[in-house]
Amino acid sequence: MRWVLRLSIASAGFVLLLILGIITWRGIGGMSWDMITKPPEGSFYLGGGGGVLNAILGSVVLALGATALAAVIAVPVVLYIHTYAGKSRLAGRLRLALDVMWGIPSIVYGAFGFSLMLLVGLRASLLAGIVTVAFVALPILARTFDEVLMLAPKELRESTLALGTTRFELVGMLLRQSLPGLLTAVLLAFGRAIGDGASVMFTAGYTDRLPQGLMEPVATLPLAIFFQLSAPFQSVQERAYASALILTAIILGISVLAQYTSRKLGRNTIR
Repeated sequence: MRWVLRLSIASAGFVLLLILGIITWRGIGGMSWDMITKPPEGSFYLGGGGGVLNAILGSVVLALGATALAAVIAVPVVLYIHTYAGKSRLAGRLRLALDVMWGIPSIVYGAFGFSLMLLVGLRASLLAGIVTVAFVALPILARTFDEVLMLAPKELRESTLALGTTRFELVGMLLRQSLPGLLTAVLLAFGRAIGDGASVMFTAGYTDRLPQGLMEPVATLPLAIFFQLSAPFQSVQERAYASALILTAIILGISVLAQYTSRKLGRNTIR
């Protein structure tokens, strides 16, 4: 069984290295300083100059807004489950709802966001993209944070309540105890939000300009990759792989940061 587990780990590592290798090999030729520091010019998708700075900034801003909105909803819900709901039916139903939301494809959230936009009269914009992507990131953040709180020692909760603290004061203790896990959950949700393309296709729109405001369309890296790969020009397709390399580097950096913060801050928690 040890060799089976080692083979599984090696297989997962090989697939990751294969993906990184192919993207790097195909995208390194299209990578340049202009790709990172300049927005696209008028003939960018025909092989002209410029880069994907608009998509990089748009993805970061949209993911930050969506993750913040998801955290505002998810953190109180999870804390309520662990301080007030306990093992009640409500807690089970909330976890089931989050699990179902986690399994819903991104394109369904995109269709939901588009329908919501039509209902309230909102056009494709950064705000519409933030609201839609927040639904994608919400179950990831909530369930990860939920699992982190489950690891908190039961004795720590009991001793806290034995001192005469209220359940509301228990929330503060749980937040301090689970801070490393909460930051990890936020970073994982951010990585999911910045790499999602289906949910923003009909909600955030696309533009060659840098982000202008909440009510204006915004470009994202996944859609930039899609549009560049759809071009019939080899040089533009190379830029698509370069854009994919940029997105992969961002997500990889977020994953490394999540691991680092979890280990760094985890030294001050009780296990």
